[in-house]
Amino acid sequence: MIILNSVDEFRQRYHTAKKWRRCAEAVANLPLLKPGVCHSIGDSLVYRLVDGKAPAAHCFTGNRRYVEIHYYLSGSETVAYAAKPSLALLSPYSDETDRETFSGEATARHTASAGQLLVFDNDYAYQPQGSEHLRKMVLMVTIEGATFHNK
Repeated sequence: MIILNSVDEFRQRYHTAKKWRRCAEAVANLPLLKPGVCHSIGDSLVYRLVDGKAPAAHCFTGNRRYVEIHYYLSGSETVAYAAKPSLALLSPYSDETDRETFSGEATARHTASAGQLLVFDNDYAYQPQGSEHLRKMVLMVTIEGATFHNK
């Protein structure tokens, strides 16, 4: 997991590929977003706004085809995470959901606050610990090139 302290830091680090620049475009769309509605830009980015109580997850979640980014707008959330090989597989990978779930012990925890971005790459699984009120943007960026191989 990568922890960034601002959108500017994200832009500085991830400015080379079009799919990362699309993330900045999605963030610019924030004033137009309604919670729970999914949006996309091209075939490399899907994003949505989460606003409200966030329950604690019962297991760790990992992805394979997407890098998941959480951009915290208000509130805070503690997220436990661990390398996938250190966890026990609970449910196998599903190509339909791009998810696999795990159980085990976290190797680290981070409490994210407003302005921060957490980047969950494919080597780690994460487990949100819950929040009474949270407003964040969740972005799913394909790990493949500019497009999917099947398109």
